Amino acid sequence: MEWVLAEALLAQSRDPRVLLETLCRGETSAERVETLRFLLQRLEDEAARDGGDALPEAAREVASGYLVPLMRDLRARPAGATDCDPPAPHRRRLWTAAGAALRSCARLAGGSQLATTLAEEALRDLLAVGPAPGLEGSAEAAVEVLAAVGPCLRPREDGQLLERVAQAALSLALAGDGEVAALAAGRLLPALGQSGGAVLRTVWGGLLAPSEPGRVGLRLQVLSALAEQLLPEPDERQSGTDARRCARFWQTVQAGLAFGEDALTRKRARYLLQRAVEVSAEPGANCICGPQEGNGPSLFWWSEKRKDELLKFWENYILILETLEGNQIHVIKPVLPKLNNLFEYSVSEENVRPKQQDAGLQGQHEMLPAGQWLLHPSWHLCIYKRMFESENKILTKEGVIHFLELYETKMLPFSPDFSEFIIGPLMDALSESSLYSRSPGQLMGSGSPLGLKLQRFLVTYVSLLPEELKSSFLLKFIQKMTSRHWCAVPILFLSKALASIPRCRALGPEGLLALRDVLQCTMATHQILLRGAAQGYLLQTAMNLLDVEKVSLSDISTFLLSLRQEESLGRGTSLWTELCEWLRANESCFGRSSACSPIGPQETCSLNAYVKNLVEEYVKPPAWEGETCWMPDWAEARLVALMVLLAVDVEGMKTQYSEKRRTQNVLRMFLDPLLDALGKLGTNAYMPVLKADRCLQLLVTLLHVCAPKGPHAQDDEVSPLLQDLVAAEAESISQFVLRRLAMSELSTVSDLDRGHLYLQVFTELTGLHREVGWKRGSPIWRVISPLKTACIRHLQDTDSGQEPTLERQVQRVVSMAALATVCKAMDQKPELQPDSPDAGPMERFLASLPLNQTLQKPCPEEQSSESEESSSSRGWGRIAAQYVHDQWVCISFLLNKYHTLLPPAEGGAPEPVLPAVQVPERTLRSALDALTVLPSDQVLPVFHCMRLLVPQLLASSESICIEAFNMAWKVLCSLSNTQLIFWSNLKAFVQFVFDAKVLTIAAKVKGQAYFKIKEIMYKMIEMSAIKTGVFNTLITHCCLSWVVPASNVSPGSLSTAKHYSELVLEACVFGTVFRRDQRLIQDVQTFIENLGHDCAANDVIENTQREDHYVRICAVKFLCLLDGSNMSHKLFTEDLAVKLLDKDELVSTSRTRYYVNSQQHRVKNRVWQVLLVLFPRFDQNFLNRIIDKIFQAGFSNNQASIKYYIEWVIILILHKFPQFLPKFWDCFSYGEEHLKTSICTFLSVLSHFDIITQNIPEKKALLKRALGVVLRWGLSHNFSVRLYALVALKKIWAMCKTWQVDDVDAMMPVIESSLSQVENMHGAGNAKKNWQRIQDHFFFATFHPLEDYCLETIFHILPRLSGLVEDEWIAIDKFTRFTDLPPAAGLQGYLCQTRLRELRPGDWAQQDVGSNSGETDNPSEWTDVQKKLIPWKNNIPELDLELVFRDRASKLGKSTGGLIVVASLIDKPTNLGGLCRTCEVFGASVLVVGNLQCVHDKQFQHLSVSAEQWLPLVEVKPPQLMDYLQQKKAQGYTVIGVEQTARSADLTQYCFPEKSLLLLGNEREGIPANLIQQLDVCVEIPQQGIVRSLNVHVSGALLVWEYTRQQLHRQGAPRREAQLFRRSAAGAVDMSF
Repeated sequence: MEWVLAEALLAQSRDPRVLLETLCRGETSAERVETLRFLLQRLEDEAARDGGDALPEAAREVASGYLVPLMRDLRARPAGATDCDPPAPHRRRLWTAAGAALRSCARLAGGSQLATTLAEEALRDLLAVGPAPGLEGSAEAAVEVLAAVGPCLRPREDGQLLERVAQAALSLALAGDGEVAALAAGRLLPALGQSGGAVLRTVWGGLLAPSEPGRVGLRLQVLSALAEQLLPEPDERQSGTDARRCARFWQTVQAGLAFGEDALTRKRARYLLQRAVEVSAEPGANCICGPQEGNGPSLFWWSEKRKDELLKFWENYILILETLEGNQIHVIKPVLPKLNNLFEYSVSEENVRPKQQDAGLQGQHEMLPAGQWLLHPSWHLCIYKRMFESENKILTKEGVIHFLELYETKMLPFSPDFSEFIIGPLMDALSESSLYSRSPGQLMGSGSPLGLKLQRFLVTYVSLLPEELKSSFLLKFIQKMTSRHWCAVPILFLSKALASIPRCRALGPEGLLALRDVLQCTMATHQILLRGAAQGYLLQTAMNLLDVEKVSLSDISTFLLSLRQEESLGRGTSLWTELCEWLRANESCFGRSSACSPIGPQETCSLNAYVKNLVEEYVKPPAWEGETCWMPDWAEARLVALMVLLAVDVEGMKTQYSEKRRTQNVLRMFLDPLLDALGKLGTNAYMPVLKADRCLQLLVTLLHVCAPKGPHAQDDEVSPLLQDLVAAEAESISQFVLRRLAMSELSTVSDLDRGHLYLQVFTELTGLHREVGWKRGSPIWRVISPLKTACIRHLQDTDSGQEPTLERQVQRVVSMAALATVCKAMDQKPELQPDSPDAGPMERFLASLPLNQTLQKPCPEEQSSESEESSSSRGWGRIAAQYVHDQWVCISFLLNKYHTLLPPAEGGAPEPVLPAVQVPERTLRSALDALTVLPSDQVLPVFHCMRLLVPQLLASSESICIEAFNMAWKVLCSLSNTQLIFWSNLKAFVQFVFDAKVLTIAAKVKGQAYFKIKEIMYKMIEMSAIKTGVFNTLITHCCLSWVVPASNVSPGSLSTAKHYSELVLEACVFGTVFRRDQRLIQDVQTFIENLGHDCAANDVIENTQREDHYVRICAVKFLCLLDGSNMSHKLFTEDLAVKLLDKDELVSTSRTRYYVNSQQHRVKNRVWQVLLVLFPRFDQNFLNRIIDKIFQAGFSNNQASIKYYIEWVIILILHKFPQFLPKFWDCFSYGEEHLKTSICTFLSVLSHFDIITQNIPEKKALLKRALGVVLRWGLSHNFSVRLYALVALKKIWAMCKTWQVDDVDAMMPVIESSLSQVENMHGAGNAKKNWQRIQDHFFFATFHPLEDYCLETIFHILPRLSGLVEDEWIAIDKFTRFTDLPPAAGLQGYLCQTRLRELRPGDWAQQDVGSNSGETDNPSEWTDVQKKLIPWKNNIPELDLELVFRDRASKLGKSTGGLIVVASLIDKPTNLGGLCRTCEVFGASVLVVGNLQCVHDKQFQHLSVSAEQWLPLVEVKPPQLMDYLQQKKAQGYTVIGVEQTARSADLTQYCFPEKSLLLLGNEREGIPANLIQQLDVCVEIPQQGIVRSLNVHVSGALLVWEYTRQQLHRQGAPRREAQLFRRSAAGAVDMSF
């Protein structure tokens, strides 16, 4: 057409110049420019048509005067585009035509002068503007001109210009991701590449230059554009560039494969690799990429002799990379075995030499011995990197696991790349917590499979490392752990893996420092137990891997100081013992420190000498003590105390038997300097303050650290001996403390910390009061009275109208803190209080003290230094808040001691002796004011006071009590994110809001306070859903307050609790469904707890029992403590049972169908568990009220576990109260359609008829009745009903024969024959298997309703056997560990004593709907390929599909074709509706769907537009597809899958058989791996774009049309083909509306 147009134009005028001039005039349009291009090309082809010198001149005029300005105008216009500008597609058409026309002009102009001129101008423009913002249009125009004229430049004459253009183009292409860069890479560089070697060398040199890592995508864009020039065919290859021989080229490709940010970058990298392999496969293409690194393999090499192996390797390699792009694990897992094959291809089993004649090289290469890498391992690691970078975390986990399993089955040669990969990408991937989740079916708390694999891998890999490389690898590994913030779970398992490495001397001081840094990383997590366990594993790592000769005891002690004794390194734990043994074994091996330790001594090799010197240097007064003496650092005291106790225990290990005298001598040997200094505190007034403070710090720390933990704490000798040594110096210490606190010696802000230290010492001494058996007259007793007197004197001193000084204010703060400490001590140890019950001076002073008095900020004194003034100004608000806090501690002591004092009588009453106690309303008002003044972390004593004040005021002053409730709740909510202080404040809040007296008064009055308490109760339950443990505190407190009076069996017990029975109800059914991350944390914590004493954190960290399980445990134990003979207990139990049944009914009616393990399922399950616990307290009268509800629950649509509980309850009721048997028989009288399969519940009850009739003397009549019922239901058309009826028949018939029931002889032949037939049926069908499985089921074979009645069966065994999620299993040891309530005796016992606890879950479960309870087959050969596939059922549709097809088609009046489209795997109604319409349009014989109910979906109908009425539809569920495909194969059908696989056929090349079955995959997962194996062929649709897949409806439509087109072509009906095509096109248009 173009040629004809050009000829027509030339025929009109013999002068082409006129034509050119005419076309260049007028309005610019795409048609005009394209016509110009046609004409120029025609003139160029017609060289014989001589235009003389005028034609080249005309071509130059067209180029310079028309085309170049046009191209500049087109490219510049979009920046300031107007409405009249041509659209983007039109502009594209214009500049494409203009560029081609410009190239023709350059050729017609003769020579290269025009091309050179245009190129120079365009290059100048390009260099002037570049890709600057706002000037992109000019740059694009310049690139277009250069791309047009570049091929016309001569390589030799214009070589310099070409090189400059190439450099500019490369700079643009690598500058960014804009359109200019894309044009430079996609158009200009390929055009320049045609000029040959000089340009390519210039571009290649630029590409080899170092660049930023983020430029990989841009470099790959350039390489892909020049692939044909850089990777030429062998016959085209000259002495020029061959990218295969360049290591930098392959590094860029690998970076794109592994870390490409987008699919296009990765696709370009794969294209370059594919191109290189295809080029290498040609004859004579041997090469090797050099230079090699060491003796290892090159990044790429090719040898003709190994062509087949190399082709196989790269074919599999590219296949794996292509598959990974899908991010679909079910598609990727079957391909992963090919990754194992890659390793087999890559490791040499024999000596290999890449000879120079094979590789085409001049250099000589060493022979690679057996067991070496043939192909560089970095290629394998690229695959793992790609998997690790995937957004699909399941794929990442598969990649990590596959890599960790490498060394379990293979002995791979050592490669530095592997070590770098482990420390880099692998550890980055391991930082993802979700990878450590349990595998399906794995028990909770059994540990992470990935964590175990990591442990085995690290042990194996380190053991295979060369000795000279172990140290550097481990050091880098540990340093990598410090390079980022790790979550609790990854850092735990990484630490555990490190601790498992066998002992080797690999780490020195630098490694110890790195471990110390890792310890700091573990402190960032909030999971205390996991944090403590990780610390323990890191200490074990240090003990296993340290080279003790390179580290000193000073290094060790500093490292140990990083551990938290309250979380991991507790004295007496297994970790402490292991550390002591390690120190004893290496005592003489430690090196010397090159410098003094932080506290002074130069350590020696002996541990004892080092510790002794450590204490001596610590006690020495420092030479730098000046006038202003700050508090010493506590860290030094902790270090000394830790090392002293370690040395003492190490000495204790050196003797076989315990020697108390020897231990005492060792303690004295170490502590003599300390004890000597402590003994002089009370008499030596000139002892330096800093020395005294350091000694007291060490004393307090020693007492804290010495407290033993672990299972053998009671056998400890060191702690009592240390207490005795301290007690001997108590007189001196207490006198020193008294002097410092009472004699105004504390006068600066820094002295406040010093005062806190002295009060800590005072508290420790009072703690020894009982431990050592002190009585009155002891040192601490003699100190209390003068201390109180001095403190009161300081607080009573007035300032005489002057502004307070800093010294006086500091003394007031210290005095108030001292009084608060004395009050707490006397509150905790009443023996410290005076005998007289009357209020003393301290009590009267505190009771009259103005509350919430603001501590005025002191004025600076003239002589004070500037630093002291700033210190006094800093943080004074915090000091004042502490002062108010201490006031309320004292008030709490007064209220607790004198709360029984009544307020003074109204009228002429004398002034109260203790106003704070006797005027409670004023005190409560002050408490509310304090809540507004104090920081949230200082309100605890205020809550304690409220607990005593609110019960006195609730009846008379309800409004102020409600205000207290509201304000306290707001304060508590503000503390919810503060882990350390929240729980103590929560406990105090619960104690005063839910105080027993408060609850009683509120329930009695039923005023606003009652409803406010209930509102707070529900808010706390709601808070517990996001902060585990809140409800635990509430329910434990309430149950404990109710059960204590209940234990006295006093009249009216639980009379209050019945008004708050909703609390117990919510506790009985409480339990949240956790997120995956929360579930993972709980699972790992359970794993750590299961380690027991082997993990020191379990001994050191107190189990707070904040798990959700303990809420239900508390409620259940509380209910078990109730006495059925007590009326209040009985009424409470009955009321709770009714509410539980209402709760069950509410859940059942809220959703008619609910899934297994859903929240509805769990709530119903918990309801029936508690009803089972309550059953022994039900009498016949109460059961008369609820029996109908219980039977009605049996008719509900229930999950299997709930059915078991309901059946169990019914059995127990009928056993204990046979009077309800008539009501039970009535349950069988409903019609079969009404009962459906819920009758199985009552038939299951009959299978335990021997238990029901156990206490009935006359059983014959009941047996006859039961036999009639069972026989009736044994004739049901429902398979499940018949099966349950047979089980019950077998049990009842055996009883009939045992009791010799008369009048059943006539039925004997029928019954015996039926039972014999079912027992002896032949074959391996579902009926026989199901009969055997139901008989072996635990509920019929092992379970005994009476003997198995215990907590373990109800809460652990039955949920486990019935398939409930493990979150619902409550282990019986949790009941025993919960000791907040006294032991319950409500059940026969906690533990199950029968064989039931030994059973494992079976594969039979009761079903409420459906009759397909057939066997499920899961072929073993596919379970390893795809674990998440559901089992495939044997039974297939009973109807003959062909008959269905023909019958339906004949009714529709249509001819049947040979194409069956199977869409059973498709889920979305829109896709199914579209396919239905497509299949009907093109005459498919049948559409197979997974559920025929889809045709009623509105989305389906919207797309199908009634096509389902004219197309035969058949239902084949996904589990039945395997058998269905095999059936169709037997009928001659070819099964075709629409899927991209390793050997899929191109749709354009495939010939469809007439009898074709087209299987379409799921929208997201495609065709499952097991079904792919059933396909005869896979067909894929060729794609040219970047997106990897089409919509399943579109894919199916393409294949259906291609099948139809081929069949029509065979039938010779081209007209019909055209008609069908038009019809389908019209339909497609119609679908868009």
